[in-house]
Amino acid sequence: MINMRKAAIIGCGFVGATTAFSLMHQGLFTELVLIDTDQKKAEGEAMDLSHGRPYVDTARIYAGTYDDITDCSLIIITAGANQKSNETRLDLVHKNVAILKSIIPEITKRGCEGLLLIVSNPVDILTYAAFRLSGFPSSRVFGSGTVLDSARFRYLLSEHLKVDTESIHAFIIGEHGDSELAVWSGTNVAGIPIHDFCEFRGHYHHTEAMEAIYHRVKNSAYDIIDRKGATYYGIAMAVSHITESIIRNKNSILPISSLLTGQYGIRDLYLSIPTIVNRGGAQQPLEIPLSGQEHLALTKSAKTLKEVIASLDLSI
Repeated sequence: MINMRKAAIIGCGFVGATTAFSLMHQGLFTELVLIDTDQKKAEGEAMDLSHGRPYVDTARIYAGTYDDITDCSLIIITAGANQKSNETRLDLVHKNVAILKSIIPEITKRGCEGLLLIVSNPVDILTYAAFRLSGFPSSRVFGSGTVLDSARFRYLLSEHLKVDTESIHAFIIGEHGDSELAVWSGTNVAGIPIHDFCEFRGHYHHTEAMEAIYHRVKNSAYDIIDRKGATYYGIAMAVSHITESIIRNKNSILPISSLLTGQYGIRDLYLSIPTIVNRGGAQQPLEIPLSGQEHLALTKSAKTLKEVIASLDLSI
């Protein structure tokens, strides 16, 4: 029996602990389980977070084991090696697939019927691996995708144009990584195409501005890691945003990592694509309009990921 107000976080590093902190402030769950190979670390994080419970309307939070996940509605996997300043997300793939191969069997053998939200990097490849390893329906296995990248995109546009981020509609899609692309052809501010709105605000050098903003989005993680060693606040808030759509059954359209079954001419691959998200998980990846150049970039991004996946052993 699924308890919609119970979730688990597997991996209590920076991202896992910060995600737990963010979820506590949302008040979506009455029970939150922390699981880590380092039990004392999980216990310490749970203790620290629990001491703030008098100030938030939130869950009982505790360090647990895989036996505690059987009735969880959502299992968030953040476990994995951290990206270093000289590494790409794809450089992490073999280390983190090995970690995932130790986690997924623990989930499946307990008959858990909840959703799997993969956050560890490289998220698109690890989500595909979790799908293959678990045997779960694709709607129940999805990744955080480019939800954070798209937030970074909207933030930088809002700073450039001096308008509220909520008025900006923009997506980063493809790989959550170096081959990701900005969908400039569909970007608008309050329904006004981006180039037109830029000119309303006195900006006319569109190509230069597009390149600068795109590269700042793509390189954000590298820039943060170079300065402070890791990224975790932004992704924790992005995961909380995805979680809210699930628990509140909002049918939000979010660029999560979901399985493509022919959209954009791509099959059997998880990519970060705008997808309807609700209590049932990843319900429907959407084939949004792309320019010819954007479609080519997406195809190239897919090819990059397929080549990496072909090198992996996804047997248990």
